[in-house]
Amino acid sequence: MENVFDVLTKRGFLDECTYEDELREMLGKERVPFYIGFDATADSLTLGHFLQIRVMQHMQRAGHIPIALLGGGTTTIGDPSGKSDMRTLMDRETIDHNAARFKEQISKFLDFSDGNGYIENNADWLTKLNFLEFVREIGIHFSVNRMLTFDCYKNRMEKGLTFFEFSYMLMQSYDFLYLYRKYGCKLEVGGSDQWSNILGGYELVRKLENDKVYAMTFKLLTTANGIKMGKTMAGAIWLDPKKTSPYEMFQYLRNCDDRDVIKFMKLLTMLSLEEIAKYEKLEGKELNKAKEVLAYEIVKDIHGEEAAKSALEASRSLFGGDKDADDMPSTEMKEDDFKDGIGLLNLLKDLSLISSNSEGRRLIQQGGVSINDEKVKDPSISITLSDFKDNEMMIRKGKKVYHKVIIK
Repeated sequence: MENVFDVLTKRGFLDECTYEDELREMLGKERVPFYIGFDATADSLTLGHFLQIRVMQHMQRAGHIPIALLGGGTTTIGDPSGKSDMRTLMDRETIDHNAARFKEQISKFLDFSDGNGYIENNADWLTKLNFLEFVREIGIHFSVNRMLTFDCYKNRMEKGLTFFEFSYMLMQSYDFLYLYRKYGCKLEVGGSDQWSNILGGYELVRKLENDKVYAMTFKLLTTANGIKMGKTMAGAIWLDPKKTSPYEMFQYLRNCDDRDVIKFMKLLTMLSLEEIAKYEKLEGKELNKAKEVLAYEIVKDIHGEEAAKSALEASRSLFGGDKDADDMPSTEMKEDDFKDGIGLLNLLKDLSLISSNSEGRRLIQQGGVSINDEKVKDPSISITLSDFKDNEMMIRKGKKVYHKVIIK
């Protein structure tokens, strides 16, 4: 079997790691327990998290032991990395609910039976720490001067950084130590924005346990335009089908930039590199076939084959001219909402099709909005019950975005 380090490198995951040759050798010879952390900041994982899950799947396929760490403890602080202000504090009940949802979702993709993998929640140990004992045992190994050179803290100095947030790195580092002591965990893996935090844990374990452990980060999931993949005007692309339908996820992937399709195939699907190479040769409109495969494979792996087939058929019917597909994104509204009429711009904002009135006006002036297949020319019009046929109205934004409004 090919060394998983080489697999992750060839597929474009790898960003940085400690002692590359040693780490590669260990992954080729030993069955290595490793972990990735998931702070419970929402009630569903996103498409961005799915990249981390793919890393864990590749590692588990190669015989290694994944530890999915739910951040029930660290979420009470909030990682300051990439944030210009302190995160909004979350209550215990919300964090516990989110962690439970994460556990449910992650368990769909990895085998946690019979010692093949583990799910832990750092609330189980972080909430029980004694402050004085913790700072005596752990705090003495961290240099404040050095921590302030890390981007996650340095970028916050102008607006102010609380001691509360400053302790996040110590907590995450302690997680590595705890998992090392419990499972013999030898490797922490995470996104490139976590490099400083991961190094903290790597150094702590080496100091206190006098053993070789390792750190590895992978590239963040970004588009060719430098935007985090999975972020849209309407919000994140969620793995929960109630928050983002399989069809919406399919369409998002089907409409990705031509420059991104092969990269996303390597990162987000389990298709072999040999099969992906066939699509690398495609250009222009032929790339639409590759985009369909990309969208189908990801939706299939997340939501199942039936959902993927349904989304594929709905997508083809839209691109082929049949715009009555049942799987089209839809919103149910009340009849009373339209009795006195709703301004079109307000409706488009309510449906998250535009972010502002100015965007809506510009889009309409460019011929980019249609109601029931008729282009809208006046942005000031109101939508009334007369615009509905059989209690349904279809809105098209641009050439590819469709949304059905249903009166209940």
